[in-house]
Parts: sequence; C-alpha cells; structure tokens
Amino acid sequence: MKGIDTNVLVRFLTQDDIDQTKTVRDLFEQAEIGNDRFHVSSMVLCELAWVLRSQYRLSRGEIGSVLASLLGLGLLEIQDRDLAVRALEQFRQGPADFSDYLIGQQNRRAGCEETLTFDRGLDGAAGFAILR
Repeated sequence: MKGIDTNVLVRFLTQDDIDQTKTVRDLFEQAEIGNDRFHVSSMVLCELAWVLRSQYRLSRGEIGSVLASLLGLGLLEIQDRDLAVRALEQFRQGPADFSDYLIGQQNRRAGCEETLTFDRGLDGAAGFAILR
C-alpha cells in the first residue's frame, strides 16, 4: 500500500490539470487492476476539505458529498474511517469545519471527556466545551 497526499485527491476530484489528472487516473486504474489500495490520512481529509472550501469555493453540501464519496471508495484505506464518517455527519449538521469535528472524534476515542476550544462555532456541539 502507498499513501497519497492531498494534491493527488485534488487533481482526481477537480481535474484542473490535464497531465496530473491523467497521471492520477492511470494510477487509480492500475491499482484497481492489481487490487491495490491507497492510504489516506486524517490530515489529508482535513486539508482536502479546506482546499475545496478556500481555493475551489465549494459549498458545505458539496464538500460533504465529496468526502462521503471518498469514504465509500474501496480503493482508499481511510485512517480512522469510522471517526471520519461520524465527523462528516456532524459537519453536515453543524456550522464548524470538518477538521474540528474530526479532532473531536479523535479526542473522544483517546479517552477525552470533551475538546476545549475558543471556536464559538462549536458552541453546543456534543463533545466540545467553549473556553470563555
């Protein structure tokens, strides 16, 4: 298995660079033929959500759909997939960033009672406490 970086997924999704898009498609096709998989770290998912929002101006709904599609691809071995799925559910229902919810899920798994933050967007979100 090989890990992939955020920019590989961005090329795959946006197809905004013809040569790099072809490279990624060929890579994924060869992996499917060989029954290979690619590791996607939690950090890559967080970066991807940020890039899609800040650089490509995708809406929360569009970002949620993209993340759901990636989480469903058998070609990708997602780090803490179960936590990413729960974070995605929170992201779809709440106002904060996907990364905030994933951090909260990871902290909960690590045994934390709650995640402390100054981010008022998480006020009222399960598992978070706002520092005032």
